[in-house]
Amino acid sequence: MWRLRPLLADDFSFSGPLYQFDSPDAYIKSLETDPPKGFKYEIIRSYDDESSACLLYQFTKPGVCTRMAQMFEVREGKINRIILVFDTGAFA
Repeated sequence: MWRLRPLLADDFSFSGPLYQFDSPDAYIKSLETDPPKGFKYEIIRSYDDESSACLLYQFTKPGVCTRMAQMFEVREGKINRIILVFDTGAFA
């Protein structure tokens, strides 16, 4: 996971319905501690411009199937913010 670190800005933040992180190291540590396993995704649509990209995808893992949207903001060639949106009810 530490190969991810050079892609993230020092002021990186992640915001989602279940987790929030205000540093790249905290985000990476969470991925190391509880890595996503056994999932599949299918991209429905993607958009991008000079400073951001957005993915809409169908997320599937055993017992869960839901649409998710993820927006990535980029500054000076590094990801400085990720916003993840999905219905947490699919995980209940």
